[in-house]
Amino acid sequence: MRSPFHPSTPRKLSDTLQHRLNMYALAAGAGMLAAAQPAAAEVVYTPTHQQIGDNQTVALDLNHDGKTDFKIHQTWTCTSFCEYIVGALKALPARSQNEVLGHVGRYYDYASALAAGIHIGPHKKNFAAGKRVLGAGGYDAGTTSVGWCFGDWVNLKHHYLGLRFVIGGKVHFGWARLNETCGVNGDNTAVLTGYAYETVVNQPIVAGDTGMASGTAASLGKLAQGTAR
Repeated sequence: MRSPFHPSTPRKLSDTLQHRLNMYALAAGAGMLAAAQPAAAEVVYTPTHQQIGDNQTVALDLNHDGKTDFKIHQTWTCTSFCEYIVGALKALPARSQNEVLGHVGRYYDYASALAAGIHIGPHKKNFAAGKRVLGAGGYDAGTTSVGWCFGDWVNLKHHYLGLRFVIGGKVHFGWARLNETCGVNGDNTAVLTGYAYETVVNQPIVAGDTGMASGTAASLGKLAQGTAR
């Protein structure tokens, strides 16, 4: 009779059991990786699709507290008995402590058009509380219907406004993503396609960052769940 202390021949695990163990290890590893990520930082992202046409305004409530933080407003009016048709697309802070990233130009204060990946935070010094123009233009109705446009945003797609705003007296940073169009008559319109903010006080946010959902830990967790089915 075999001694109870004598090692037996190793047994091969069934394919089903081996598969379950592999999935457990993968899911556990994903959980450990998630725990290793900074727990405090969180980006809150809101996808949307809102047209901003002639004389329309879109309100941004970045943190969904029921209070408007910024407005994006379009004006399109005639002057001098409609001899000139002019307009502008503008970003406006809705509260006195809120600011938009931009720069001073020849005719207006302009809103900067940021590419994805740009950091928006306290290191940026060109935030201002007044209105910032994305694009402006018009045409001379007395001579031609072909217009002109100027500004940082003219005909740009998938670019970002840099936003600085206050929640409970504390500074937070965010972004708003837009597609801008300059019409042949100089009419600037846009589509707001999303916005986000960083919940950590005074923490920079990256333009285009929609949060941890696209991170490695979450991806591994989804992979483990999908493979186990």
